[in-house]
Amino acid sequence: MSADKKTTTDRLKVRKTYKLYVNGAFVRSERGRYLTQMDAKGEFVSNYSWASRKDFRDAVVAARKAFSGWSKRSAFNRSQILYRAAEMLEDRREVFEGHLAELIGLKTPAARREVDAAIDRFVYFAGWADKYGQILSSVNPIGAPYFNFSMPEPTGVVTVFASRNSPLVGIVAAIAPVILSGNTVIVVVENQAPTLSIDLAEVLATSDLPAGIVNILTGRRAEIIPFAAEHMDVNAIASFGSDNDERRTIQEMASDNVKRVHFDDDPAIKDWHSSDHESLYKIVPFIEIKTAWHPIGV
Repeated sequence: MSADKKTTTDRLKVRKTYKLYVNGAFVRSERGRYLTQMDAKGEFVSNYSWASRKDFRDAVVAARKAFSGWSKRSAFNRSQILYRAAEMLEDRREVFEGHLAELIGLKTPAARREVDAAIDRFVYFAGWADKYGQILSSVNPIGAPYFNFSMPEPTGVVTVFASRNSPLVGIVAAIAPVILSGNTVIVVVENQAPTLSIDLAEVLATSDLPAGIVNILTGRRAEIIPFAAEHMDVNAIASFGSDNDERRTIQEMASDNVKRVHFDDDPAIKDWHSSDHESLYKIVPFIEIKTAWHPIGV
């Protein structure tokens, strides 16, 4: 058959290579390891990278380097960037709906609801970015000639082990409450459709988000947990749906370096679309309250 008579059925499909998202770039695992993404029917879809200890360390270096600039940005600017992520996700909703249907078998209404919830979650936390400080700050009464102010500040570099049961909304819920206050994050993803987190990384990469603020590693969370818990440059760990062994490992190893730890129960029946996940108190585990004293002028 001549070239001009070829039909679309003759064309070989270009399969996507799903890499890690570190320091604003899409990179292969340093060990070259990969896992296989299957669809809802058990058929091969793609390979995706399996992160190693070195990949995690690279992500921490990137997150630490980005922290200073990100935390010094105005709260309004961080709000704008989160809202931009919602805009870009809205533009690509058909891609995400298609992947949700292909990978986990969601029907069209359910896939649309999942994408809607992810977009709305970005918008919700974008709204809090320049407001949470006023709510959580205070002027404290004291019996001395001083002003005493308590103000929230970002914790620093946070490692999040994302939900196993919500491959899109659960990832957004892991990212947005952390970065809105000026933290940087390494998200470790292991679920039924981890490639969706890299699709989401492509949204973030085009959302004016500086490199290193969000880093996404796919692979085995049990392998990364000890490295995260013992790493001296990780300030906090948040884990969604940890079993007892994971909790014990995190708590014991994090206690050696006085790392902040937050657990969020995530049973399979948890409704990630519930308004319970849209709360100021989802931000609180990732901030620290600092108090300043100032003499009262004469």
